[in-house]
Amino acid sequence: MRSLPALALVSLILASGATRPTRELSAVRPNPNTERAGVLQNGVLTIALEAKQSAWHMNGEARPAMTIEAFSEAGKLPLMPAPLIRAAKGTEIHLSVRNSLSTTLTFFFPAAVRGVPSGFAMDSVVVAPGAVGALTTRATVPGNYLYLARTPTAAGQRMFYSGLLAGGVVIDTANAPARPRDRVFIIMMTADSLRAAHADSSDPIAGDVGRLAFTINGRSWPNTERIPATVGDSLHWRIMNASADVHPMHLHGFYYRVDAMSGPLVDLDGQGAPGRMVVTERMSPFSAMSISWSPDRPGNWILHCHFAIHLMPDSISMAPDDHAMAGMVGLILGINVADRGGVRAAGAPRTTPNATRRLRLVAITDKGFPDTAASMRFVLEEYGRRIQAGPGFSPAINLTRGVPVSIMVVNHLAEPTSVHWHGIELEDSYMDGVAGVTGAGKRLSPAIAPGDSFEARFAPPRSGTFMYHAHVDEARQQSGGMVGALIVRDPGAVPSPDEHVFFLKGSRLGPNADDPLDINGQANPDTIVLHVGRPARLRFLGLPSVNPNATVWLTARPDSSLANVVDAMVVRWHPVAKDGADLPSAARAERLARQIVSMGETYDFEYTPARRGMLRLEVRTLNPPPGFGAPGQLLVRVPIRVE
Repeated sequence: MRSLPALALVSLILASGATRPTRELSAVRPNPNTERAGVLQNGVLTIALEAKQSAWHMNGEARPAMTIEAFSEAGKLPLMPAPLIRAAKGTEIHLSVRNSLSTTLTFFFPAAVRGVPSGFAMDSVVVAPGAVGALTTRATVPGNYLYLARTPTAAGQRMFYSGLLAGGVVIDTANAPARPRDRVFIIMMTADSLRAAHADSSDPIAGDVGRLAFTINGRSWPNTERIPATVGDSLHWRIMNASADVHPMHLHGFYYRVDAMSGPLVDLDGQGAPGRMVVTERMSPFSAMSISWSPDRPGNWILHCHFAIHLMPDSISMAPDDHAMAGMVGLILGINVADRGGVRAAGAPRTTPNATRRLRLVAITDKGFPDTAASMRFVLEEYGRRIQAGPGFSPAINLTRGVPVSIMVVNHLAEPTSVHWHGIELEDSYMDGVAGVTGAGKRLSPAIAPGDSFEARFAPPRSGTFMYHAHVDEARQQSGGMVGALIVRDPGAVPSPDEHVFFLKGSRLGPNADDPLDINGQANPDTIVLHVGRPARLRFLGLPSVNPNATVWLTARPDSSLANVVDAMVVRWHPVAKDGADLPSAARAERLARQIVSMGETYDFEYTPARRGMLRLEVRTLNPPPGFGAPGQLLVRVPIRVE
């Protein structure tokens, strides 16, 4: 994916123009994407854009600004993301693009808007310095899209657009209300000037210098917008990934419905039918999704990308005097849900059930491991019995639906930590584990200091496959082993001997390890046993560090190829659940046993072996689109013997 192909040139105007005199650069403003660009008259939307050098404060106005390319409407301030283009089906869109940069600009507009089926197809116009280009199209297919522009630089080629030259396109249905009842959130990944300058370098080290800034509607956490909501609201959001990276978007405390998903790689990746209920949805590069959800409990919650390295602060971006916020930056939205009718005052404690089970979850550091590959993990205790999973991993917690539990988290580390109960619909957001954020009013979840403890109380409302994990210094603590499965079963249910949990976790050795992924804490897992004619429940949980496209294959091949190859011996299985939510019967049809399991996702499948023999559960990187790089490769495998 080195360039977006331009498959249809609608119109081109190249006009000479004098270079503007040097002047003070306009400052880029965050774009909340609540206002439509242009003028709509008689079914024609006319938009005049200008690409120009602008001043962008990458980490807030208190920091020095960098000079960067950005779009503005004619006579207005530049915006990040670029001005939102929004029109109803049937609207004719007239775009003019003034190039006030010192180099040639290529402007790309999604051809899918006018019904071209290929996700990569882009109408384009090339505009010389000082010139104005024009592009006309008609909105015929409702949906969410992105427009881009780039200059002929290595940085523009790598990022697919230059600077901040990317924005959203929303095509509404013909009968959509005049005032939209949704919100648009656009994710961007922007290189600082140092990194952009080294994009021409063939040196892999020099090519990675500098930082990437991750933003939602032009802001990074903790400066992103706080979304107000009220219990019972019906929320409709459009989330667009204007970046060349993957972002698994996780909502704390609630499920959301994926109403639509589109993008150049969506069909290739096979993410499921519209209407699926999830707590995490993987967004591939330049994809977009429409989601709906309704909060039924008050408190502070967050929506964030679960790719931990996208949340890592550095010495420039983090606030040194704000320790609660210093653990994460970037792709995070805060959501403040108020009680309807003011029944409960802000910050008042939620009613929590009296525990019928009491557990202790003790965070420890194993001795004898270097700091660069530390083993940090949880030990589970109940009635004096200790359950351990070994270095670099934490044991599964087995709970019962509707049964209240108290889990005392005890921190024996030399650093703060917290625990998030991922996918659990908590009654009280104070238990959610995002230090300094979740809770309400002044009653906010704390970071658990060394030697301190925190009691989490909840009653899981549904059965399914969930997880728990550290939510402080996530990239380090999670890869170190502070992650585990959280399995909730119906009252009286007994696990089958043919039930198996596969937790895909980043190696504690880090992203540069030979094996950057392990299963249940093991780089070379032991053989598991299934039985002929007996349905096996296979539970997959994903928290890779650097493999957002980790793909599980269940195959009868007698051996494993290092590189991905065409495999005609992949078996078939039945999907059962996603993120702990049971799938409807229509989504349980038998299909090939292959599934991407990204950060923060869980999947349950049922497989019934028909004959004795050997199988292999393989986890591989995803094959790129045809023509865009070498095939994926094997990361880790589990031998399976069928008896």
